Amino acid sequence: MIQGIGTDICDIRRIQATYERQGERFVRKVLSDAEFAVWQQRSARWPQRGIRYLATRFSAKEAFSKAVGLGMRMPMTWRSCEIANLPSGQPVIVLHGELKTWFEAKAWVAHVTVTDESEYAASFVVVERA
Repeated sequence: MIQGIGTDICDIRRIQATYERQGERFVRKVLSDAEFAVWQQRSARWPQRGIRYLATRFSAKEAFSKAVGLGMRMPMTWRSCEIANLPSGQPVIVLHGELKTWFEAKAWVAHVTVTDESEYAASFVVVERA
């Protein structure tokens, strides 16, 4: 049974502008430690690829917060929701701390997809009862 659906479309230029103003502080606010390591690797090779990665993670976390009905309020935080990739490349949601406990108590499962184009990153999350 579907519990919630969340979507988000993020303007990559907006993420770029925020990054230019706030620098790494913005990145650390949005990304978990594991995501931050991936961002550093991608940014080192090609800075725009790092910005796109940041935008897709920002978008997916917004979509997840909508799907679970919390928005960005406790126990939902930017860093407690991680968008990781399976070896196949499929994105998955990995939760941490209070958010993980809250989500598991509801016996929910989340499915996520992300994409980025030249100017926009889009994400879709479906949350269902396990």
